[in-house]
Amino acid sequence: MVKKFTLNKTERLKRRKIIEQLFSEGRAVTAFPIRVQYKLIDQPGTGPLQAGFSASSRNFKKAVDRNRIKRLMREAYRLQKAPLEQALQTKKRQLALFLIYTGRELPPYALVKEKVELVLKKLLQTIQDA
Repeated sequence: MVKKFTLNKTERLKRRKIIEQLFSEGRAVTAFPIRVQYKLIDQPGTGPLQAGFSASSRNFKKAVDRNRIKRLMREAYRLQKAPLEQALQTKKRQLALFLIYTGRELPPYALVKEKVELVLKKLLQTIQDA
């Protein structure tokens, strides 16, 4: 069986209500320069994992730079989300998460990939303990 490394529309976090809950009631995990805000949710009809991505306009004035950072984070997340997704499916839980880039310089892909991997491992550990 071939693994599919996709990030479909159903896996994107878009509902304003869930995003607001995420930032008001959710918890955070950090591996500088990436912070992940997450919350276990009960949303019928969606996949086990939904993610959103963000880069601050305060730190990056040009939209081109913000978009590049978000693109790098999406790619790193897309390739490394499988273990987290499997853990959620076995526990029959759903998770909403938001990856936020908090650094001040444009990062190379290698750094983003390393930090996203670290954050997802921390998140996986907290989910398995819960």
